[in-house]
Formats: sequence, structure tokens, C-alpha cells
Amino acid sequence: MSSVHEMYRQKLVSPAEAVKLVKSGDIIWAPPASNEPNILFDALADRKDELEGVVLRQFLPRRWHPYMEPACSPHIAIECLFATDQVRPLIRDGYATYVPSNFGDIPRLIRQTERVDVLMLTVSPMDEHGYLTFGLGCDYTPAAIEVAKKIIVEVNPNMPRTHGYNNIHISQVDLAVEYDIPIVELPLPKITEMDEKIASYIVDLIEDGATIQVGIGGVPAAVCKFLEVKKDLGLHTELVSDYIIELAGSGAVNGSKKSMHKGKVVCTIVEGSRKLFDYLDNNPTIELHPVDYTNNTSIIAQQHKMVSINATIEVDLFGQCCSESIGPMVYGGSGGQSDFARGVTMCPDGKGFIVLNSTAKKGAISKIVPTLTPGASVTTGRNYVDHVVTEYGIVNLRGKSLRERAQALISIAHPDFRDQLRHAAKQMKLI
Repeated sequence: MSSVHEMYRQKLVSPAEAVKLVKSGDIIWAPPASNEPNILFDALADRKDELEGVVLRQFLPRRWHPYMEPACSPHIAIECLFATDQVRPLIRDGYATYVPSNFGDIPRLIRQTERVDVLMLTVSPMDEHGYLTFGLGCDYTPAAIEVAKKIIVEVNPNMPRTHGYNNIHISQVDLAVEYDIPIVELPLPKITEMDEKIASYIVDLIEDGATIQVGIGGVPAAVCKFLEVKKDLGLHTELVSDYIIELAGSGAVNGSKKSMHKGKVVCTIVEGSRKLFDYLDNNPTIELHPVDYTNNTSIIAQQHKMVSINATIEVDLFGQCCSESIGPMVYGGSGGQSDFARGVTMCPDGKGFIVLNSTAKKGAISKIVPTLTPGASVTTGRNYVDHVVTEYGIVNLRGKSLRERAQALISIAHPDFRDQLRHAAKQMKLI
């Protein structure tokens, strides 16, 4: 048996044994989405009565785990950096809390605080050289590895092996467990006629050879569908989903014009279907890099004809975007929206698009508002908002005065609300 396989065998323990590394008062970090551990979290919850003052920090949890039971909160406190369906009710009811942070800033936060008592993550099986890859997420994991006192990996045979700055050697691991569970999948978004309408305004402004960042949702999916007729596109993005399969297969994305990482798709996290995971497995054209690289504004600014497309919850007449809360109620997170919004403003040929439907609640409320709802967070400041798009059109706010901004945004609001918005704008002396 090789030395790395012997080392692995020596570190392989039961989940119950592995979580004994956690002590009262520890800060545990776990990666987002598909890389969160599963059997380790179950074993941790089993120990709740033995623990006090443990804090678990994570971005974008996708599965419900027993530690999320309100009864666990006095023992294991949840501090979430991006809220999902699993933790949103816990935050609302006070059993968990939200940590505002741009995705790209989380590695710096980890390094500055230097409090990662235990890092838990899911990885792919080890190769013959002793390396386990992070699989579907690089994110802030490399930073956490740098400062972690203890590292526990959950080895899942369903986790694909991926390329990039995206692996850990068995010698860096303290303990390992094995668990065979399907990787959590994200349903493909349904593309509506409204999504296609919004996307059509954007696609006309994306040139051949551009480098794209796109999120998840109906509008981004529609944009990607329309992009299949483009040529020589590149991807430098926070997140990759199933759209990459068709874009690469059609030849629209080949990365040939990219200024960095030519011929490669660069991202920091992957979410989607099993078909996507199989496509990524050992695919050298897809590289995962740390989020403080992918979301670094100076790196974004160097991309060839950089284009950023992100959704928001509401936009006010000044151009401020709230993308993480509904009023004071936490709904999602900052994510990387402002990272890319800022980056494209620094790119000589950059273009940014903030997208939203004009109304919500079946047309009962306008999502273009005079001022943001009281308690709402400003996710992307007005200085970094380029284009705003609804089903009623697209406007460019860059370099526009407050009067021009208000008039432009009213023009793409739902017609039923334009008079109200004009009245409010006059009351605020904007027009």
C-alpha cells in the first residue's frame, strides 16, 4: 500500500469519532451548497447536549440538517452568510442570524479573524497522489484551510473531481469519514415569456468575444439560451450551472478571446443537475478558483468586454438596489453582485445589467420604488449600477443625474405605477 493510502486509512474514522474534535466555544466553518458535509452535520447535532457556545458559519446551505432544529440553537448557533429556504425561517424567528458580506470578501474575513477551529467539507475521493478535490466549490475553502486548527473531510464518491486551485492533500487533513449520498441538485429554472422579454434587451448588447458573468434564475437562463448564437464568448463567473453544457456544446463559449485563462471557464462554485456534475468530472476546460480571485474587482476589470448579469429584489429612483432582503427581513445575501457590478465599471468595455420584473405579488406592488422599503439593505450602490432591465425596457444609469435616473427608471416601471412614481419623484424634488 502506498504511503498516501496508508495515511488515508489511518485518518479514516466514524462520523461520531470525527466530531469529537469539536469543543464548546469552537467556531466551525463549512463551505456552500454541494460541498457542505452531511453525515458530519448529523453527528454534530447528536452531540448538541455536550456542547455550549459553538458557532457554525456557512454560505448558502442547501440541505436541512438536524442542527437547524430550534432546540439546537442554545448549543450550536447558526451564522449564515447567504440565506436559503432552510435557514430563512430560523433567521426570521431569531434562531439564527445573518452575516452581511460580499462573497469575495469572505476569505479576507476568515484570514483576518483567524478563527476556524474546525473546518468540515465534502470532497471527492482521493487520487493516487493523495489529493482530494473540493469538487463543486472552491469559494473560501482555501482561506479556511490556511488558518483552520482542525480539518475534517467527508469523502463522497458522487462528488466529481474538478480542476483549478481546488484540492487538499491528505497530509493536511486531520480526520476523514466516508459517506455515499447523492449530491444535492438545483432544479433547472423555468423560463417564462417575461424572462425571455427581459433577456432579449440584454442579448442585443452582448458582443461576440465578450466575457460573461451570469447568476441563476429565469432571466439568466433565458440570456444563456439566446447566447448560443454568439461567437467566442468566455466565462469568468462566480457560479456555473447547467447552461454551460449547451453554450460550450454550441461553440458559443470557447474562451478564445479571454484576456486571462484563455480557453478556460473560470468559476468558484457550481450548482445544477447530475448531468452537469458528470460533465464537469475531470473536465480540464473548467477551473474552480477561490472566490477572492473570481470576484476580485481588479481581476474582473481585466476581462475582455466583461458583462455582468444579476437579479435584484427592488430598485429605487436613485438607482440603489436591494438584493438581499424584503424590508428588514433577510431573504438571500449580498453574494457577488456588488463585486461584479464594481468590476465592470472598472473594465474599459464592461457592461453591467441588473434585472427584475416590474411588479411582484401578481402585479400588486411595484419593484421600482421611490425609496427602498424601510429596513431594506443597499446591496449595490447607485454609483455601480450600469443598466437596469425590466420587461418594459432597458435604461443606462451610468453618468446620469438624479433627475435623469428617476425619469429613466419610471419609463421601465409597470404602466400602472408610473403616475405614482412621478408624483413621488416630484415630492422628493427629483423631477
